[in-house]
Amino acid sequence: MLGGVKNQLWYGDNLNVLRDHIASESVDLVYLDPPFNSNRSYNVLFKSKSGDDAMAQIEAFDDTWTWSQESEFTYMELITGGAPARVADAVESMRKLLGDNDVLAYLVMMTARLVELHRVLKPTGSLYLHCDPTASHYLKVVLDAIFGPTNYVSEISWKRSSAHNDAKRWGAVRDVIFYYAKNRRERVWNTQYGPYDDDYVARDYRHDDHDGRGPWRRGDLTAAKPGGDVSYDWRVKRSPEGVWSADPEDEYKTPKPGWEYKAARPYKGRYWAYSWENMLALEADGKIRYTRSGNPEYKRHLSEMPGAPISNHWDDIPVINSGAAERLGYPTQKPLALLERIVQASSNSGDVVLDPFCGCGTTIDAAQMLGRRWIGIDITYLSVDLIRKRLRSTHGDKVEDDFDVHGIPHDAAGAQALFDSNPFDFERWAVSLIDGQPNEKQVGDKGVDGVIRFPLDAEMHIGRVIVSVKGGQTVNPAMVRDLRGTVESQRAEMGILVTLAQPTRGMVDEARRSGSFTSAISGKSYPRIQIVTIDDLFRGKAVNMPTPLLPYIKAPTFAGYQLELGV
Repeated sequence: MLGGVKNQLWYGDNLNVLRDHIASESVDLVYLDPPFNSNRSYNVLFKSKSGDDAMAQIEAFDDTWTWSQESEFTYMELITGGAPARVADAVESMRKLLGDNDVLAYLVMMTARLVELHRVLKPTGSLYLHCDPTASHYLKVVLDAIFGPTNYVSEISWKRSSAHNDAKRWGAVRDVIFYYAKNRRERVWNTQYGPYDDDYVARDYRHDDHDGRGPWRRGDLTAAKPGGDVSYDWRVKRSPEGVWSADPEDEYKTPKPGWEYKAARPYKGRYWAYSWENMLALEADGKIRYTRSGNPEYKRHLSEMPGAPISNHWDDIPVINSGAAERLGYPTQKPLALLERIVQASSNSGDVVLDPFCGCGTTIDAAQMLGRRWIGIDITYLSVDLIRKRLRSTHGDKVEDDFDVHGIPHDAAGAQALFDSNPFDFERWAVSLIDGQPNEKQVGDKGVDGVIRFPLDAEMHIGRVIVSVKGGQTVNPAMVRDLRGTVESQRAEMGILVTLAQPTRGMVDEARRSGSFTSAISGKSYPRIQIVTIDDLFRGKAVNMPTPLLPYIKAPTFAGYQLELGV
């Protein structure tokens, strides 16, 4: 939280959130990595749709991969006044070119959202769109139409891996990141630097005075244009004897052996790059070297240089591998270093960073670390829950005081509404309320909707609590017996039944007869089967269980054993 303003994490469709809740010209930087079903073949994406052919693989955006009534509605909305004329023309032309297929549905969905993202950007703001090369060329046309071709800044090529064995084609090792500005001339920009090339250092930094400053190269003390008071003379020739200081008014009124004062200036068309006072300071600091002819040169030490400005080819940030410390198991997780570079380059401290497809929260984490305010939006509660726990793991539990979560239930009526609209997200939300890890995919009601893990003993063996969620209004003792049977068959330590309705007396009696589990760490006993209602959790009632390990986050190493908790 900066300046008393809380950050925002939204659960919901980003198009609705942007339109209803994000003010125009309120955001400094947008980064988005929208889902694209690149696992499907390029040809299938362009196949005209008929019936139920080729269902999408990404649950959260299954309607965006298929030309449907919803995509038709969004298309008509764009071309009948919902977007600027040139954007409507671009979308209409794409439909004529591509036909009604998955790619067009994707482009229509993206266009509607990019129009809103352009609206919320400040005049000094920038947008980075991370995309798969399969459709990047079409997205470039959309971006040109929305932002204007003159506000295109750069196409960044991120080399995410060093080799890729793709059959009968060049290996695909890069992603595309388009960089646009709301106004190219007014945009925030902070140059980012990387290490110098070894060959460059060996060639240009060949001098070393062995004074602890390291290697240096020759630099110019003149400039093409005057900056400040640079109209003065400087000594330029050797003298066999010591003479007085060149400046008659400063404290250097002692002989300076080896130099004489000459009324000399840079050659025609050049000026001194530093003031008289700064030149004296540079000389006193040993930063000026004189050539055999007596001309001054600047000693540029490598240790004082910021580095080489980073180009638009990023090959120094590899994709997150299976052994990386930051890996959460999220399928499209981007490296934190990638987002830190973008946030640092195109925003300043206290600026607002927005990610409308925030996934596992890498943009949010980078913004939090770098002192930016942030807004994150995702359509899956799994992502919202992951981000909350990721921030807690990285920044401590107090970080939750810095942000508000919108779009999730805050009372029983909201919980009922979520269950009615999306029972699976209701289950995920309920599991997350007790620090559990919800199921990644909807696999049907088999009695397990999530799991809570906790340290079982000092050797860091892991215990499990099976979580079952029931959102309907009809509950009965059979649900408790089913959970107890699942706990026994899976050899878990405990089970928790979360209900929206109040449990019956028979359910409570069934849970009491289930026995107990005793922790080897604390010696404390816990009921093996417990029932907790959503209303209980809203009132702050805690589940009686050992301290859980946060889901998705890698557990610490104990006795040489590393356990990864996550999808």
